[in-house]
Amino acid sequence: MAITAAQVKELREKSGAGIMDAKKALTETGGDMEAAMDWLRTKGLATAARKSGRTAAEGLVGVKVEGGKGVAVEVNAETDFVARNADFQAMVGGIVEAAMGVSDVDALKQADMGGKTVAEAVTDMIAIIGENMAVRRMAGVEGETVASYVHNAATDGMGRIGVLVALNGGAESLARQIAMHVAATAPQSLSEADLDPAVIERERNVLTEQARESGKPANIIENMVRGRMKKFYSEVTLVNQTFVMNPDVTVGQAAKDAGAEILGFVRLEVGAGIEKKEEDFASEVAKTMGSQVPS
Repeated sequence: MAITAAQVKELREKSGAGIMDAKKALTETGGDMEAAMDWLRTKGLATAARKSGRTAAEGLVGVKVEGGKGVAVEVNAETDFVARNADFQAMVGGIVEAAMGVSDVDALKQADMGGKTVAEAVTDMIAIIGENMAVRRMAGVEGETVASYVHNAATDGMGRIGVLVALNGGAESLARQIAMHVAATAPQSLSEADLDPAVIERERNVLTEQARESGKPANIIENMVRGRMKKFYSEVTLVNQTFVMNPDVTVGQAAKDAGAEILGFVRLEVGAGIEKKEEDFASEVAKTMGSQVPS
């Protein structure tokens, strides 16, 4: 039988599922609304849709290095308890493995993962664990030497912060030391050339206004701004930062002394940039029970 737009709309409103999923459910069940709801629930799609509006700012970053290539993927869930769940960890490991063969998150979600897509695997896990989840970000590096570092590891190759560093020349031990440095200092870019021009302009404007307040001549102000911008670059760009492993040199100099060139880095931290809704436990329970917390 033909499935109408009105039927699809009704099922979407009842289940919260997407248009294509609602249409498929109705097609599979001959237009029977209740059977279609059961079909969506069986597939975990109705559950996933109902949870999709909840903030997922916890989870894990998984990393993998193979030859001269490394990938890092952030997979989010609602609570940090899930990061310790063996099933969730196994799923993240499978997603990272799939990421080795793709170039961006959209392609990753459609990549094969044991006979189903990554997106389908995440939907199934939502139904099993009962929390909203999402594959949020992925990034990679390539070079002659690639190393990874995981900070606050939950298990092998995944934790709250995942870092990759790629070098031309140099040893893996150096690349790993630089990766540990990146985890600690969170540089914004590799060098001045890679820094967002808008960030540079904003910083220069602020420093210029600060210098003008000194009342000094224009040529002195120019020198002051130049010196302060150099300090700014030493704080936010990797090659100009003081090397945590050897404070006598910059990271760039340490690499040069070892006969290496830093090609790039990736640093993913779980939940970075996600606005988390803070709610006390009593209020959360009260909301669940449909009552108000007494003041």
